[in-house]
Order: sequence, then structure tokens, then C-alpha cells
Amino acid sequence: MKFDPTTKFYQAQRNDPRITRVGYYLRATSMDELPQIFNILLGEMSIVGPRPHAIPMNRVYSEKIPWFMCRHVVKPGITGLAQAKGFRGEIRTQRDINCRLTYDLFYIKNWSLLFDFRIILMTIKCLLFNNKNAY
Repeated sequence: MKFDPTTKFYQAQRNDPRITRVGYYLRATSMDELPQIFNILLGEMSIVGPRPHAIPMNRVYSEKIPWFMCRHVVKPGITGLAQAKGFRGEIRTQRDINCRLTYDLFYIKNWSLLFDFRIILMTIKCLLFNNKNAY
């Protein structure tokens, strides 16, 4: 298990010893996201929007990357443009977080209901055919 000393946070990663067999299945199929429907019903989340990160990760990235906290001007979502484009799962490189931020900011600037529907369809396609980063 890889501990990132800069964030003081353990990210989920491939072959993570904390994940049980059932948990692995739930994560691989993204069924672990279903409880977030309650957050949507409570008005705390949206179906589409920037995916939230752990607070320690937000602190670190906001210090390193200008405009990082701008992704919080909208409600977080179960899925987002970054995830639909394949940037989900563990953040392994600076490029991973930069791409997520770029897609999140693009989404915020170009939001529309039609764009949300496109992202939902892209997410479904990603879940069915390209789920390599779900672990």
C-alpha cells in the first residue's frame, strides 16, 4: 500500500490490500457509487460534476496548482468529464491531476443539460468497455 507523505493520505490502488473480494467487485463495477444517490436526493451532489477528492488531497493540490479550487464552484458529481475521458482511479502522476483539473474546468465553463447527457452516455460506455482504472 502506497502512502503519499505529501497528502498524508492512502489512495486506493491496484491490488490494494484494504479491499475485500466483494469490495473489489463493487468497485470494478462502480456499484460502490450507488449510495451517493442519497447525496443527490439530499441536494449535496449532482449526477454530473467534478468528482470530489479527499480533503487532504485538496489541500495539497490547491497549494501546488493554480485554479484547483475553482472546481468547487459547482456541486460534485458521481461522474464527470474527466472520469468519462478515462481519468479516474489512482492519481499516479502530475499529468493525471492536471488532466482532471483541465476537464473539470472545461465542464464548468461549458455546462449545459445536453453536455450532462453526453457525459452520462460517455460514462456508461467507459464503464462497459474501458474500466481499467476501477479498483
